[in-house]
Amino acid sequence: MTGLFIALEGPDGSGKSTITSLLAEYFKEKGIDHIITREPGGTKIGEAIRKLILDTSNTEMCPETEALLYAASRGQHVHEKILPALQEGKIVLCDRFVLSSLAYQGVGRDLGIEEVKAINDFAIKEVYPDLILFFHVDPEITLRRKTRKIGGDRLEKEGNQFHNKVYNGYMDLIKLYPKNIKLIDASKSIEEVLAQSIAAIEEKLREREG
Repeated sequence: MTGLFIALEGPDGSGKSTITSLLAEYFKEKGIDHIITREPGGTKIGEAIRKLILDTSNTEMCPETEALLYAASRGQHVHEKILPALQEGKIVLCDRFVLSSLAYQGVGRDLGIEEVKAINDFAIKEVYPDLILFFHVDPEITLRRKTRKIGGDRLEKEGNQFHNKVYNGYMDLIKLYPKNIKLIDASKSIEEVLAQSIAAIEEKLREREG
């Protein structure tokens, strides 16, 4: 049996990581085999790339290098962790996937959606999410909250203009690639956001069973 690949997307600080952990608890209670992972990262090589990308001292990193590093981390992630888990019939919960690169590097860095999509298509070998939960919330509010708490990494420190550009990019991408995307109102309470997420996942599971 093939597993279910679920990606959580949205602006920084939108609650993806919190909901990922709560969904993992939900699956555990239900006795559903699953793994949780994140991007960039998820593997030893991927986490090393993550550190390189997000290091605030790497101010000279050009957009092309950034995009290629994300794709490299993603390729390793799919090969080493995501695909094997899916082949074992597990649910994979991943904090970010290709949609993030299309928004951040394709739109935010002005590299072009198609150009960034091409290098990622090469990296992931047609392993795409069965469901994308997009956490819809004002990026300025979430970014301000996150950077106030921990200072922010290299991308989080880019400022409101960049992150608004990325968010608008997400909105355009959802129209371009609506398949398997479910909008989650992340302005609600954690309990309500979790309930929305579970409902979307259960609907997808029912579709597959039917």
